[in-house]
Order: sequence, then C-alpha cells, then structure tokens
Amino acid sequence: MNRSVVMTLLPGLLFAVSMPAVAGDCLPKVEGAWIRMTPVAMPMMAGFARIENPCSSPAAVVGAESLAFADVSLHETRQEAGISRMREVERLPVAPGKAVELKPGGLHLMLHGPYQPLAAGEKTVITLKLADGRALPVQFEVRKSAP
Repeated sequence: MNRSVVMTLLPGLLFAVSMPAVAGDCLPKVEGAWIRMTPVAMPMMAGFARIENPCSSPAAVVGAESLAFADVSLHETRQEAGISRMREVERLPVAPGKAVELKPGGLHLMLHGPYQPLAAGEKTVITLKLADGRALPVQFEVRKSAP
C-alpha cells in the first residue's frame, strides 16, 4: 500500500480503535436465573430471572434460545376477567437503570421440548437475544421452588 495512503488512513483507524464500542460496552445483567422443575416429565417448563439494565441506553430482549430446549420464547401471564391468560411477548424493554422481573404468574420464559429430563440442581444455558443484535448467555439452575 502506498505510504501516503497509510499515513492518511492511520489517524482515523487509531481513533476508531481507541473509541469504546458503544453497543458493546454495557450489557444487561441477569440475576437469580432459575427454571421451575416439573413434578413429572412435561413438554414445557418455565424460566425466571431478574434482568437489570445498568447501561445509559435502553435495552430490549427480543428472543431467547437454548441447546437444552427445542424452543424458548418470552411470555406473559395476565388475569383477564378472572381468567389467567398467557400470551407471547415479542419485545421486552428494559429502561436504563431499571430492571424487569421474570417471575411466576407474570413475565417468564416458556421452555418447550426439553431434549432430556432436567433434575434439581442441574444448570443449563439460555441465551437472551438483544434488540441490538448482541446475545447474552445466562446460566439457569433447575429448582423445585424460587430461590
């Protein structure tokens, strides 16, 4: 490459490398991740956790996946006219400095088709997909009840 071209491009390249990657600098944090163990082998389970956004910009979970389950999706349970109804949630926003709780009877992960039975104490990874294209792998522990 021509020396003058290199000298022209080098300052811009050095500046770009020294700049923090805005999207990559800060990720949501997940705490207390657990999967409710079912009393018998069932084709569905549920996952719960607290998702906190310590970042200065909003974050959103737009999906999830796991090698332990055929399908993972976000759902919400609501009481409507005295009847408990569940619906899929396409986008779960988490405002800067705030947290969202995935808990029984509310927002949760639906875990369809476990590839093998999971016992209490086992751990498995569920990867949360963020709206900005990043992925957040989270280790979930199988439990009989909430931590």
